[in-house]
Amino acid sequence: MFWKSYFISTAKSILIKGPKRIIRFFQILAEFIRYKKRADKRFPVKFSDLYPCTKDRLPSTPFDQHYIYHPAWAARILAKTNPALHIDISSILSFSTIVSAFVPVKFYDYRPAALSLNNYESDFADLNALPFIDNSIASLSCMHTVEHIGLGRYGDKLDPAGDIKAIQELIRVLSPGGTLLFVTPVGRSRIEFNAHRIYSYEQIISAFSPLHLQEFSLIPDTGGLIENAPPEMVALQSYGCGCFWFKK
Repeated sequence: MFWKSYFISTAKSILIKGPKRIIRFFQILAEFIRYKKRADKRFPVKFSDLYPCTKDRLPSTPFDQHYIYHPAWAARILAKTNPALHIDISSILSFSTIVSAFVPVKFYDYRPAALSLNNYESDFADLNALPFIDNSIASLSCMHTVEHIGLGRYGDKLDPAGDIKAIQELIRVLSPGGTLLFVTPVGRSRIEFNAHRIYSYEQIISAFSPLHLQEFSLIPDTGGLIENAPPEMVALQSYGCGCFWFKK
């Protein structure tokens, strides 16, 4: 009954939003059943098992420009630096799990991830009060995270300066000679409450002024990854993604 009601509700939704898609779905289903009768009798096709997927017939695979390119950028740097241990603070979870295949990773988040993998650990951390002593982390990342701090979106305490406090914490725990991979939205400086902040290039460089910039790469509004991007490009973006590699 669940799948029948699921299918009916899905069909109604598709009929409202895209009747051509549901018609095409049933045309393909009928064609598949005819072909199946001749070629493969392993699986019965039941109405209750239908699971219509009507939006995937595309010429190329869609993806989120920010969240595909920035972990790829960071992983390539870790492949070069090859740290004995990498600490990640609240970046997209898939980054830590994949990188842990070749570098031991400890992932910290306001909402720890209950995952079990070799070379991987997860624990709680508040970016405004990191549980590490000063100058203790040689390889650190915090990507597409700081822009949210203090806006309450994830259950954290409201604090208009929460992002600056988080940045100061990242600087505090990074060891001399250590590297920090930092990613955040860049473009016209503003808050889009309660989703995120968007920073100018100058704001980020100023906030991290005790550190030395090793590399700046940019995922522009038009997509793609521009390595060693000219900083002046940031002012031309509405919602770009700045990838900063800092060293202490």
